[in-house]
Amino acid sequence: MEGRKGTAKLNELREIERQVQERWAREKVFEMDAPPIGSEEAKKDKFLACFPYPYMNGRLHLGHTFSLSKCEFAIGYQRLRGKRCLFPFGLHCTGMPIKACADKLKREMEEFGYPPRFPADTGEQPKDSDRDSEPIIKDKSKGKKSKLVAKTGTAKYQWQIMQSLGLSDAEIVPFADPHHWLTYFPQLCKKDLIDMGLKVDWRRTFITTDVNPYYDSFVRWQFLKLKERGKIQFGKRYTIYSPKDGQPCMDHDRSTGEGVGPQEYTLIKMKAVEPYPEKLRSLQGKPVYLVAATLRPETMYGQTNCWVRPDMRYIAMAVVTGEVFVCTRRAAKNMSYQGFTAENGKVEVLLELVGQDIMGMALSAPLTSYQVIYTLPMLNVKEEKGTGIVTSVPSDAPDDFAALRDLKKKQPFREKYGIKDEMVLPFDPVPIIEVPGFGNLSAVTVCDQLKIQSQNDKDKLQDAKERVYLKGFYEGVMLVGEEKGKKVQDVKKSVQKKMVDKKEAVIYMEPEKQVISRSADECVVALCDQWYLDYGEPLWKAHTKESLSRVNTFLDEVRKNFDATLDWLHEHACSRSFGLGTKIPWDPQYVIEALSDSTIYMAFYTVAHLLQGGVFDGSGKSPLNISPDQMTPDVWDYIFFSQAPLPNTDIPIDSLQYMKREFEYWYPVDLRVSGKDLVPNHLTYYLYNHCAIWPDDSSKWPKAIRANGHLLLNSEKMSKSTGNFLSLSQALETFSADGMRFSLADAGDSVEDANFVESMADAGILRLYTYLEWVKEMLSEKDAMRTGPVDSFNDQVFISEMNRGIVDSQQHYEKMMFKEALKSGFYEFQAVRDKYREMTMGDMHRDLVLRFIECQTLLLSPICPHICEHVWGLLGKSNTIVNATWPVAGAVDNLLLRSSQYLMDAAHEFRVRLKAIMQSGKGKKASPPQKPTHAVVWVAKTYPPWQTTVLTTLKELHEANNGIPDNKVIAVALKDKPELKKYMKKVMPFVQVLKENVEKHGLNALNLTMDFDEAAILEGSVKYLTSTLELDDLEVCYSSEGEEKIREECCPGKPYIVYTTQVRIKERRKSERSVVQASLTLSTLHR
Repeated sequence: MEGRKGTAKLNELREIERQVQERWAREKVFEMDAPPIGSEEAKKDKFLACFPYPYMNGRLHLGHTFSLSKCEFAIGYQRLRGKRCLFPFGLHCTGMPIKACADKLKREMEEFGYPPRFPADTGEQPKDSDRDSEPIIKDKSKGKKSKLVAKTGTAKYQWQIMQSLGLSDAEIVPFADPHHWLTYFPQLCKKDLIDMGLKVDWRRTFITTDVNPYYDSFVRWQFLKLKERGKIQFGKRYTIYSPKDGQPCMDHDRSTGEGVGPQEYTLIKMKAVEPYPEKLRSLQGKPVYLVAATLRPETMYGQTNCWVRPDMRYIAMAVVTGEVFVCTRRAAKNMSYQGFTAENGKVEVLLELVGQDIMGMALSAPLTSYQVIYTLPMLNVKEEKGTGIVTSVPSDAPDDFAALRDLKKKQPFREKYGIKDEMVLPFDPVPIIEVPGFGNLSAVTVCDQLKIQSQNDKDKLQDAKERVYLKGFYEGVMLVGEEKGKKVQDVKKSVQKKMVDKKEAVIYMEPEKQVISRSADECVVALCDQWYLDYGEPLWKAHTKESLSRVNTFLDEVRKNFDATLDWLHEHACSRSFGLGTKIPWDPQYVIEALSDSTIYMAFYTVAHLLQGGVFDGSGKSPLNISPDQMTPDVWDYIFFSQAPLPNTDIPIDSLQYMKREFEYWYPVDLRVSGKDLVPNHLTYYLYNHCAIWPDDSSKWPKAIRANGHLLLNSEKMSKSTGNFLSLSQALETFSADGMRFSLADAGDSVEDANFVESMADAGILRLYTYLEWVKEMLSEKDAMRTGPVDSFNDQVFISEMNRGIVDSQQHYEKMMFKEALKSGFYEFQAVRDKYREMTMGDMHRDLVLRFIECQTLLLSPICPHICEHVWGLLGKSNTIVNATWPVAGAVDNLLLRSSQYLMDAAHEFRVRLKAIMQSGKGKKASPPQKPTHAVVWVAKTYPPWQTTVLTTLKELHEANNGIPDNKVIAVALKDKPELKKYMKKVMPFVQVLKENVEKHGLNALNLTMDFDEAAILEGSVKYLTSTLELDDLEVCYSSEGEEKIREECCPGKPYIVYTTQVRIKERRKSERSVVQASLTLSTLHR
C-alpha cells in the first residue's frame, strides 16, 4: 500500500500469527469428532457451521473472505460459549467454467502457438453496440458473469487471465488439462485460509466431481433418492442451440460467445386496435400483437407509446395460439424454437413490412394508465437485441424521455412520419417508481441534471442510464398497482407472472450476446429435453415453506427474499451435457449441474474425514479402510436415515455405526452463511433438498441462515479492470490476518453493501498493536499497582461498565452483528478503561486491570484470535484461548452507571463553562480574565416550585395518554396554573427539554428528585474535578444556601458551578450528612 511509513508493527503482528497458527496446527485444536455416547463431552451442545464451497477457478478474493468471516466469527464465539464447534470447508469444481477455461487455453495454443502471440489489440474489449450498452439487471442465479469480469479485468484471452494470476508461461501449460485446476487452486485456497486463521477441520475437506469417487457416490445416492421420491422430472429447458447442427451448442462447440447463456425477457403483448393500418388489412379480424421484449416488466405501468424504427424490416408471424405477432425475423427465429410456432424451427410468415407501415398505429397495452397508445418513430432501435419493437417508459428510461420530448417539440419531425399531434402531445411521463435521489420521475430528473437536449446526446444518455437504471431497480419503491410500497427488485417476478397469467405477456429467451457455433451458425435459444427438479410441486413447496418458518434468518429482509423466491420458483434444470461433475445415474449422457450437486453436501462433511482422511480427491487411504465402491445406496441410507436397516455389505458394523454416529451427532446444520445473491438459488435449493431427503425428520432441516451484502473496497465495487481489487492473499500480506479480520468485522452487518476501507484497516493494525503494547506495559508494572479492597466509586463503576460490555457484546455476537460486537467489545470497552484510568488519575487497581485484560482479550478473540492468543499466553494461561470460556458478567448496577454518567456530564459542563470564561475577554481591549483557582459547585435537592408543577403535570398527562401528548395538549393543561404565570416564557422551553430527556432516559426523567446523592458523588470526586479543571480547591454546596440566581439556575441532575480566584469557605452541612471521603464507597452512594 502506498503512503505507509513503516511495516514494523505489521511484521510483528504477522510473526505472532505465524507462531500461533503453528501451535494450533500442532495441537490440532480445530479437529473435532463426535464424542462417545454418555461422555461428559457428549453433554455439551454442538454447533455445525458452514459456508458455500467456493469455485476453484482462481484464488479467493476479499469478497469471499467477507462472507466466510461471518461464519468464522460465529464459530469463535460459540466455542467460547462452551459448544463443540465444527467448521468444515469444501471446494467446488463442478460445472462448465473449469472445462471451458481449459479448452480455451488448448485452442489458444493451437491457434497462436506457444507461448501464444496474440494480435496487437488484445488488450481491448470489443465495443458494445448501443443496444448492448443498456444496463442489465442480472439474474442472481447466474451471477458469475459479472464476477468473471471483475476477476479477469480487461484480459481478453484465457492465457492473459492466467498471467494476471502471476503464472509463468511454463506454469500455464498444464492448465489446458481441466484436472490440473483441481489440484492447483484447492491447495492455494487451503493455504490462504490457514494463513487467515480459519478454524477449519481440514480432514473433512474435499473437492467435487467424479474425480472424487466418494463424493461422486454421495451425489449419485442423493439423485437416486430424489428421483425415487418424484422430485426429478424430464422435460424441456432453455439452452443455447445451433439450428444448423440440430443440437445444443455448449461452450466447447462455439467459435464466439463462450460463457454466454440464455437471457430471459418478458414479451409484452400490445394489441392492435382495429381498424388496422392498410398494410395489415389482410389480418383484419385476427388478434394482432406488437410484441416488445423487456427486462423490466414492473415498469409497464408507465408506458406512454411504442417505438418502431421506420426503415427496419419486420414480419407478421402466425403463433400456435392463433395470434399474430409482429417482430423482426431474427426474434421470430428464436421464438420458433421455444414453442411459439406450430412446427419447431419453422416460422410461418403472414406478412413482410417495414416500420413505417405500422407508424401511428393504435395499441392497447397492459398495465398502462392510458387506454390507447401509439407507435412512434425511434431511429436508433437495434435489430441485434429483442424484437425490434420497443415499449416506451419515459418516466424511468432516459432514452424514452429524450425521444418523446423531441417528438413533442418538433412538429416537422412528427409530420415526416405521419404522426398526428393527438398521438404524442397528450402523453406525459407517469410517476410509477420513487428512486432515492431522483424522485418519482427519475428519467426526467437525470436528463435535466445532465442538460440532455435531444436523443442525439448519446454519451450523456448513456451516463444517464447508468445513473438511474440499476439504482431504480435495486433501490426504487413502487408507487402504483398491487405492488405499491414494495421494492422494485422484489416485484419483477410477481408482475411478470401476473401478466403471463392474464395472457398479456409471455416468456421469451434469446442469447445474452451473439453466439456463433464452430459451424459458423448464429445460435438461438431453444427448449430442449432436460432433467429438472420440480420445485413447483405443491407438497414439496409446502414442506420447504414449513422449513423456512423454522429457520432463523437474522434479518427480516432475508426472510422476505426467501418468501419471494418460493412464490415464483417452479423448475430448475439439474443436468448438463458438458462440464465437470457427477453423471446422472440413470442417464449418464448428462452431468449434474453445479447448483444441484451442492444442496445437501453438508451431510457429506460429517463422514468425509472417515472416508478420505484429508486427501481432497479421495485418492488416499481411507481411515476406515472403506473403498468408494463399498459406499452403495443402502450404506448411505443406513448412515443418513435413523430408521434404515443394516445394509448387506462387507463394511464392518463398527465402521457403519461410527459413520452413523458422526452424522447423527453433527446434524442438522446450525448455521449457513452466504452472500445475499444466493438466496434466490442455492440457499433456497438447500432448503428444498433437505426437505426432500429428510421429509419425515425435521430435526435434520437447517436451523439458521445468515445472508450478508456484497463488499465494497474503498467505497467502490471490487474489479480488476479498475485496479480496485484485493485477493485474500494480498489482504493478508498487506494488513495481517487480524488486521484484515478486524476491518472485515467493522465493514458492516446488514444485507446492504459493506465497505472495507484500507485506511481504516491500517488504523485497525495500529489499534491492535497499541493494545498489545499496553498489555505488556501493565504486566510489567502490575507489582506496583494498587491492591486491597475494590470498593471505591471508580472501581465499582469500572466493574459495572465491564459487566455491561460483556452483556452487550454477547447479545451482538448472538445476533451475528459483528460490527456492533466490535463496537461494544472493543471500542467502547477500551473507552471504559480509558475513563477508569482518567478518573483514578492512573491509580488503577491491579486486580481490575488484569480482569480487564482477560475480558478484553476474550471479547475480541472471535474476531482477532491471533493477537488474543498471544496476550492469553502473556497472562500466563497455559490453555489455548480458542478453548477458553466466555467471561461471566456480574451484576450491572444501572444506578451506579447513571451516577458515573452524571459525573462525566457535569465535568464536561464545568469544562465548557471554564472555557467560556477564559475566552470572554478575547477581542476586547480589556485585559484577559484571570484563570480561576477555586470553584463552588451548587447542587439542588429539589426543583423550583414552578418546575415541580410542570414535572407533575407531565407525569399525569403521560399516564392519561399512555405517553407524552403533543405540545398543544400540554400548553392547555399548564396555561391556567397560577404558580406558572410568572414563568410562562420559560415553561414550554422547559417542557421541550423534559421531553427530550424522557426519550433518552425514560420516565425517570420526570422524577422530582435524583435517585442518587449528587453532592456525595461530586464530593467524592473533588480530587478528580480539581485536577481536570486545574483548580486549587473546589467545594460542593446546596443551592438552597445560594442566591436567587443560583436557585433558579440549579435543578436536580444539573449542578451549577461558579468559578472564583479567591477561596470561599462556607460552613459545611453538619447535621445533613457526614464528611465524604475521597474514596467514596457504595454505602454512601445509595440511599
